[in-house]
Amino acid sequence: MLDQIKDNLEDDKAQNLVVLNLIGKTEIADFMVIASGSSQRHISAMAEHLRRSLKNLGVKKLAIEGNAQCDWVLIDAGDIIIHIF
Repeated sequence: MLDQIKDNLEDDKAQNLVVLNLIGKTEIADFMVIASGSSQRHISAMAEHLRRSLKNLGVKKLAIEGNAQCDWVLIDAGDIIIHIF
């Protein structure tokens, strides 16, 4: 799933893509993915593409916050948390 998330963000031209390994450091997630977009529209598009991709992978508990403003979107996909700024 992590590779799919990275591939989606790279395909969408995400900027400053960083993956933090949190295994053994916290119980909230195994990985945190941080990426930047060039505009609110860009951030919104990346978040929507990730939502669809994760749903297609079978992620059932998917929480998304900040989609209304799209200056910062948080996607909680269980073991992976994605922040798009």
